[in-house]
Amino acid sequence: MQISRWTLALSLLLPLAVGCDSEVSAPTASAVTRSAETLAEATNLTPATASLEFVAPPLSEDETKAGWISLFDGRTLFGWDVPTASNWHVEDGAIVADSGEKSLLLTPFRFDDFELRCSFHVAKDGNSGIFLRTAENVANPAKDTYELNICDSHPTHKTGSLVGRLVVENVPEVEGAWHDFRVVCNGPQIQIWLDEKQIADFTDTSDAVRLTGRIGLQMNEGRSAFRNVCLRPLSLKPLLNGSDTTGWDIVPGSKSDFTVADGLLHVANGPGFLETTDTFRDFVLKVEARINGDGLNSGVFFRAKKGTEKAPSHGYEMQLHNGYKDGDRTKPVDSGTGAIFRRVAARYVVANDREFFTTVLIAQGDRMASWVNGYQVVNWQDTRNTSDNPREGRCLEPGHISLQGHDPTTDLDFRSIEIHPLSQ
Repeated sequence: MQISRWTLALSLLLPLAVGCDSEVSAPTASAVTRSAETLAEATNLTPATASLEFVAPPLSEDETKAGWISLFDGRTLFGWDVPTASNWHVEDGAIVADSGEKSLLLTPFRFDDFELRCSFHVAKDGNSGIFLRTAENVANPAKDTYELNICDSHPTHKTGSLVGRLVVENVPEVEGAWHDFRVVCNGPQIQIWLDEKQIADFTDTSDAVRLTGRIGLQMNEGRSAFRNVCLRPLSLKPLLNGSDTTGWDIVPGSKSDFTVADGLLHVANGPGFLETTDTFRDFVLKVEARINGDGLNSGVFFRAKKGTEKAPSHGYEMQLHNGYKDGDRTKPVDSGTGAIFRRVAARYVVANDREFFTTVLIAQGDRMASWVNGYQVVNWQDTRNTSDNPREGRCLEPGHISLQGHDPTTDLDFRSIEIHPLSQ
């Protein structure tokens, strides 16, 4: 069955849950998610005029190479879990909420170590915040989250403070104008910068230390707006050493050639697979690759069963294919780079053949998302029946990372592959 781009976009936007803190009212279960029509309004789209306007992420080439990803595409709420309690929407290139009840706009994923930067604007006498490593439902901000407060008039924890955990002093007022936060969360240490000036260096030694959780944008009181919301996962470890294929095995029966020279892993010919000896379940995976021809096809498989000559690769596949139809990058060939092949297409073909590009893939439980050069192209939840084979159903078991030589025309290079396991 052919699915329209509008139907596909709406299916990817459907949210899951809402968080709350001691100042956030939890909605009823029936009010947690928005209907497709409401989401269309929230993202400034209508079914009759729905089309994807690509906006390049606010990231440099070096930053995308380092693994930075944009959590906001500048036009829609794609990639977020959207609460219904308040009117989260996009306005003039910013995420905005200015009416309704208190709520959190949440990432679908839990992050542990990361660097986050975000521009924010809170109305005069307003109250907002950025929630770090937050639980889905926050009863006590001193235990269930790190709430980076944005409120000049708060009686105890003014802007830049972590509510219930850390009070910062001598911080300029921010209400009524755009400002920038940068935050580094690394283990129990949290460092905070406001407008490029460090205002906090906090190490949590309490019994309520949180080492993982979602990221949330808060609507509490007054108008809140956010833009340039970008994140860099930390603690990634290389899977390629640049010298040989140590840590990898060629799947029996492969016809592909896997060679290492000048720091690059070159894949030619096929079909065939090179898979990791280790297995991974939930992770952030960063891949730098270059396709050395027009419209050539490859892929990075994950949670893959160990390959054999009869069953060379049974896993989820993040597609590597930069082709598109009719000069329209919203019409990918064979699902497009960043797609979960046979499951969900990339909504935009970002990368070009014969140029290195960076993909970031997050797989956590049944949620999966991918970014190409910092731009999110997939946000997907696997709702199929459970199976130990991702080709046949939802697979939540650890598996191998596997690089594909697709066919005799295969010609690509991998410059870097790095991974960071995430907690379940």
